[in-house]
Amino acid sequence: MLNKILTVLADGQFHSGEELGEALGVSRAAVWKQMKKLDELDIPYSSVKGRGYRLQDGIELLDQQRIQQALTQRLDILDILLDVNSTNTYLFERAGDHMGKRYAVLAEKQLGGRGRRGRRWVSPFGKNIYLSLLASFSGGIASLEGLSLMTAIAVERALVRLGIEGIGLKWPNDVYANGKKLAGILLEVTGEYSSHCQVVIGIGLNLSLSEQDAAEIEQPWAELKSLKPDLSRNQVAAAVLDELLKVVDEFQREGFAPYQQYWAERDIFMGREVRIIAPGHETPGVVKGVNRKGELMLRTEKGIEIINAGEISVRAAD
Repeated sequence: MLNKILTVLADGQFHSGEELGEALGVSRAAVWKQMKKLDELDIPYSSVKGRGYRLQDGIELLDQQRIQQALTQRLDILDILLDVNSTNTYLFERAGDHMGKRYAVLAEKQLGGRGRRGRRWVSPFGKNIYLSLLASFSGGIASLEGLSLMTAIAVERALVRLGIEGIGLKWPNDVYANGKKLAGILLEVTGEYSSHCQVVIGIGLNLSLSEQDAAEIEQPWAELKSLKPDLSRNQVAAAVLDELLKVVDEFQREGFAPYQQYWAERDIFMGREVRIIAPGHETPGVVKGVNRKGELMLRTEKGIEIINAGEISVRAAD
């Protein structure tokens, strides 16, 4: 029922309790109870006597049929959730029952969205893209080198497809616009090191954020609406999911190596001095691209050092 109420209120206009009740076939008291649930989801709305209810900001809810119809690649299952602790956790808990399936989930809100290094991913209701995809790989965990970079490439390709140019990539798996973080990626793996495994590929993409929403974000951030105001949230979700499905196919056939130069041409730190920050120490150097495995090549005073992804961060030297 809450989904139906939100669909009516999505236009940002006032709707009376009587109107909502008639649309849903319930009493005004039942409508009032549903409106209380908006408080639980931190969805700001107004209630004015004689006028009814309205959302403070109009929203575009995710539309499963619209997204599926826009896909050109095979997808076995698509779930769209009102709220979830984490889309990655949701799929990880179901991985064992869907071996070999391509299973995607999108959520309107995450209560415990996660980024790399355990950081919280800010996930307000109905504003951004919170997407996870479960995919299977036959080569085991050892064959996944470079997949996180390929996922970032999928996001970049989707944005180009939507008419947004100048998107940059940051090792190992961030997407930037105008020097600010636009999207983050989190991969989680279950299975055997040398045989069959499953990967949950999580993408958080900022579409529309207010300063209040972003108050907890600890680094400069970007949003798609500032780059292209007329973007449809469903259009963005479909494009990102479609390109991600393509990339999974390409990676399974070819690995990362063919995309080594593609990454280098979009790397925001290519040729720049950076600091590699790891627990307990920092390594200064100049980024010289990535190797065929997707590992970072850093020129230091000792020569070229190879940096593996892990509990590390890459920051500009200045």
